[in-house]
Amino acid sequence: SITILEVLESESNQEHITNKYNKVDLKALNQRYEIIIIEVQYNNELDFLQRILYGASKVIVEHLNEGSPYAEITKVISVNILYFNLGIGNDYVYRGYTIFIGTHDQEQLDLTPAQQKMFKCQHVYNLFPEYYIIQINKFPDITHDPLDEWIYLFKHEEIKEGFQARGLTKAKEV
Repeated sequence: SITILEVLESESNQEHITNKYNKVDLKALNQRYEIIIIEVQYNNELDFLQRILYGASKVIVEHLNEGSPYAEITKVISVNILYFNLGIGNDYVYRGYTIFIGTHDQEQLDLTPAQQKMFKCQHVYNLFPEYYIIQINKFPDITHDPLDEWIYLFKHEEIKEGFQARGLTKAKEV
C-alpha cells in the first residue's frame, strides 16, 4: 500500500506564463518505507534531468536527522510523468539507477553479506535513488501491462473497457 505524505505543489503555482506549471507533485511512502516523489510536468526544461536529481537529493537530506547514521538514509523513487519529449530515445518509459562497475575488470560492485543484512537488500543500486521517466506523448496507445493502462489514462483522460490495473477503478470515480 502507498500512503500520501504530502502534496508538494499544485496547479495554483503558476503566476506567469513563463513559470513552471505542474499539475501536481506528491510525496508518498510505500510498504518498504521508500519515499516516492511523483511529478507531472508539462513544460520542457533543458535541465530537467538535473532537476530530478536535485529533487531526490533534497528528499534524502530532509529525511535524515542530523547526527543519524548514514545507514538510515531512505531510498527515494522519483516518478516523472512528462507531457514533452526528453532527450533522444524511442521508448516512452525509462528507468535510471546507480551501479558501480570496475574500471579494470568490468565487474559490478555489490554488497557484502553484512551490508545486505544491515540494509535489508541485495544490491548497491537498491540503496540509491531510482528514477522513472514516463513520456506521455511517445506512448503508442497500445497497452501491454497495467502501467500502460495508467499511461493511457494520463494521455487520453479516459479508462478503456477491460482495463484492470490496480487503482484505476478509484481513478475513474474522481
